[in-house]
Amino acid sequence: MESAGLCKPAGPVAIIEDVRSLKTAALVALVATLLYAEKHFNPPPAGNANSYALHETHADEKVSVALDPVDTPEKAKIFGVNYRGYGFYPVRLIITNDSDNTLMLQNLKIELITARREKLQPATDADIYRRLVKPNKASHPGPKLPFPTGKKEPLSKEVREEYESAQFLTVPVTPHATHSGYLFFDVMDTPIEAGAHLQVSGIKAGAQELFYFDIPMDRSPSDMPLQK
Repeated sequence: MESAGLCKPAGPVAIIEDVRSLKTAALVALVATLLYAEKHFNPPPAGNANSYALHETHADEKVSVALDPVDTPEKAKIFGVNYRGYGFYPVRLIITNDSDNTLMLQNLKIELITARREKLQPATDADIYRRLVKPNKASHPGPKLPFPTGKKEPLSKEVREEYESAQFLTVPVTPHATHSGYLFFDVMDTPIEAGAHLQVSGIKAGAQELFYFDIPMDRSPSDMPLQK
């Protein structure tokens, strides 16, 4: 797979800016790691992305992206909430950077394209919150309050911390490091069948955007129980 373009030789000013960017990226990654560690959700460490069955590697860019769908009851045990029972399909996204450049993810775009060509974006914290509070109400366009107006909080702190901590963060991926997190796709009205695939684009190494990743999702989550 070829790169999206070639990098131009950097001058002294560009080198200084690159050093500053690397320091900033390292600081952001450290803060994100510390914040993540403070939460209760603690999934098993992610391996190199190229070690997963569902992955794509760009050898020339030395970057691999993998998916690890939570598609069995055994995998779902890492969560305290049965998200499948609420109409969400959790998928772990793993990005491994085997290059000497820091990867920037602030422009990351993720789409799950179903076998019926429908495009799904990952659910936000507010989307998950609303569904857990009102599990029988599907999402519809229009203004919504992210939190209820009643006096009593309907979700425990532990539940909120779990899905907030699990979410994939668009923090920099330093050289020779692996970053992972979970994506939650709302499949209440859109069943995921064999033939779906996930597209990941917008990853940058400096000013250069990497070619997009397109990963087939070979299995359907139909074996996951839907009951809460």
